[in-house]
Amino acid sequence: MAGGTPLLSFANVSKHRWDGSRALAVLDRVSLVIDDGAFVGLYGARRSGKSTLLRLAAGLTLADEGSVRIDGNDLAQLAAPRRARLLRGTVGLVSADTWSPRPREDVVEYLTLALGCEGLTAGEARRRAYAALDEVGMAGVGLEATASLPLVERMSVMLARALLFSPRLLLIDEPAVIPSLSGREQFGSLLHTLGNDRKLAVLLASEELIALQGAAVMMSIGAGELTSSDDTGVVVPFPGRTREAAQLSAL
Repeated sequence: MAGGTPLLSFANVSKHRWDGSRALAVLDRVSLVIDDGAFVGLYGARRSGKSTLLRLAAGLTLADEGSVRIDGNDLAQLAAPRRARLLRGTVGLVSADTWSPRPREDVVEYLTLALGCEGLTAGEARRRAYAALDEVGMAGVGLEATASLPLVERMSVMLARALLFSPRLLLIDEPAVIPSLSGREQFGSLLHTLGNDRKLAVLLASEELIALQGAAVMMSIGAGELTSSDDTGVVVPFPGRTREAAQLSAL
C-alpha cells in the first residue's frame, strides 16, 4: 500500500534449525512486503524454506533475527495473548500439516470448535460454520466425518475454517498435495474467487509452478534465500496483470 502500513512485512528475517551443534539457515535475511489485496505465488522445492516462511507469517514460530510485522506490529514484540488476537482476525493458514481431526468428529464440529472463544451460541456457531462451508462449495459435507475426507475436501474445509474469522491474508501451503490435477485447479480457482470477492491478500506456496498459475506476482525461494523474478528487487507481475492488482516488492 503506497505510503501506508503494509499488511505483512519481513525485514532481514532469518530462521535456523540445529543439526547437532551447527545452526543451519532455513531462511537467510529474507525481506518482503505484501499489501492488502495482493495475490502472490511463492515457488520453491521441498525443504526450500517456503513452509517456514508461511509459519513465520502466521505467527506459529518467531524469527531468530529480523522482524515480521502484521499491520506494523512486530510479532516478536507482542505478548503471546495479544499476538494471538491480532493474528486470529488477520491471518488464516491452510496447510495439510495442520490437519488434526478428532475421533468421531464431523466437519461442522471441526469448524465450531474453532469458534469456541468467540462468544457465540451453539446455533450461531453452526450457522457460521455452514456459511463458511457454503462459500467454499462444501456445505454438503457438514455431517461427514473429518477423518474420512479426501485431500481436496480437507483443504477446502481448512479454508472454510480460516474464513470463519474474516482474515485479510490467506497463507496457503502446498496445494500440490491434492492428488488430482482437476482438484488442484478447482482449489486454485476457489482461491482466486475468494481473493477477488473478499478483497483478500493471498500468499500461495508450492513446489509446482502450475499450482501458482494466475498469481499476479511471483517470488521464488531456495536454500533459504528469497528472490524476485527480475534482478531489480521488484517482483514482476505476470503478463496481463498490473502492479496495482497486487503490490509486492522486495525491501
